[in-house]
Amino acid sequence: MAKVLTSKEENYSQWYNDLVAKADLAENSAVRGCMVIKPYGYAIWEKMQAQLDKMFKDTGHVNAYFPLFIPKSFLSKEAAHVEGFAKECAVVTHYRLKNDPDGKGVIVDPEAKLEEELIIRPTSETIIWSTYKNWIQSYRDLPILCNQWANVVRWEMRTRMFLRTTEFLWQEGHTAHETSEEALAETTQMINVYADFAEEFMAIPVIKGAKSANERFAGALETFTIEALMQDGKALQSGTSHFLGQNFAKAFDVQFANRDGKLDYVWASSWGVSTRLIGALIMAHSDNNGLVLPPKLAPYQVVIVPIYKNGEQLAEISVKVNEIMAKLRKRGISVKYDNRDSQRPGWKFAEYELKGVPVRLAIGPRDLENGSIEVARRDTLEKTTEQIENIDQVVEDLLEAIQKNIYDKAFLFRAENTTKVDSYDEFKALLNTKGGFFLAHWDGTSETELLIKDETKATIRCIPFEGDGEEGFCMVTGKPSKQRVIFALAY
Repeated sequence: MAKVLTSKEENYSQWYNDLVAKADLAENSAVRGCMVIKPYGYAIWEKMQAQLDKMFKDTGHVNAYFPLFIPKSFLSKEAAHVEGFAKECAVVTHYRLKNDPDGKGVIVDPEAKLEEELIIRPTSETIIWSTYKNWIQSYRDLPILCNQWANVVRWEMRTRMFLRTTEFLWQEGHTAHETSEEALAETTQMINVYADFAEEFMAIPVIKGAKSANERFAGALETFTIEALMQDGKALQSGTSHFLGQNFAKAFDVQFANRDGKLDYVWASSWGVSTRLIGALIMAHSDNNGLVLPPKLAPYQVVIVPIYKNGEQLAEISVKVNEIMAKLRKRGISVKYDNRDSQRPGWKFAEYELKGVPVRLAIGPRDLENGSIEVARRDTLEKTTEQIENIDQVVEDLLEAIQKNIYDKAFLFRAENTTKVDSYDEFKALLNTKGGFFLAHWDGTSETELLIKDETKATIRCIPFEGDGEEGFCMVTGKPSKQRVIFALAY
């Protein structure tokens, strides 16, 4: 195989790009800043999507779909929102092309100018709240618990596949409530759903907390976040949930008759995760041999590779493999049988190692005679020989062990790379040498936060919900601080 990765230690950024390309996850498209998600990469997204969709529906949410295009005037209705997204908007100004009179292809027809420009959605609060105005008249119409699976466009200058692209896939929940308490409870519930998904399915430990005022979503009163630590010591925001108060209801005049018969504005939340989570999976777990995928999100959890010299041997092996596959599938385990004759077994082993398939089974004529099969696990690269008769139980237990081991390894890495600092000099010294999460006291002012960001590029990732309650003094100004917050360099 000519699919060699740059090592993480040599160049982490190039390792990441190599892995995305060579594991067949995605590739650059003809449109700058956009990507083609290839079938294997999209299969991972589908697994994520299916599980998250179930979790959303289990908490009472339903799916809907809202337009891709947003009238420009909608964005100007909520001042903080437009300020937050104005520099990232793609704008549609015309609706027709025509042949160039000079014979040089096609040109925009100047007579087809739109009366009002349309924004390709960077997020959907405005178009959805203009719709909710038609849906809500009374408290009896509440709550509305909608989610949509969609694409969005945010015009990016520097892009990296999955982590930051001009167009990306995501889900965005938009809910409407009778009271502020309900909306805030929804905001909290959904950040907990995201955290459960990250830890139980992605095998990534996350810290839940609130964003500082500077880092909040544009138009929100509160933004809650889950923050994960990547293997290069940088943080990755992996999901956010926003308490929007009544801001968008007031902007779009969405009022309802409350239980006392009086008009009140609706309370709101919004929340979302995106294909950035695939980037998180890559950077949290993978190694210099390729992807390491948690079994719960792997496109297929097991691959079986036959080792044979002729068609007769392959036929005998295939009979047994079909029995094994039936037993595995009965247990809900996804399995692929690679009996292609165009590649040698060693090539296939390297290919599936690169693609992060959790368990690889290899079986040849001698194994058939002995009633045994070779089992290789991707996370540790260990190999064992097991009996075929109970291989389904062995594999089921192994997949569970791999899922736990991947999480434990990531948890230990985070623990070893979380540092308490009390002085600004210590913080600056360790930031670029050790990296990771830094627990430090902050005086709560935007001025201090921006100074730290300007001087170090580190940001407050979150104010943890489960802080240690340790009061102290800001590492920069010496002013009192109620608790430590998490600083880090971030993607």
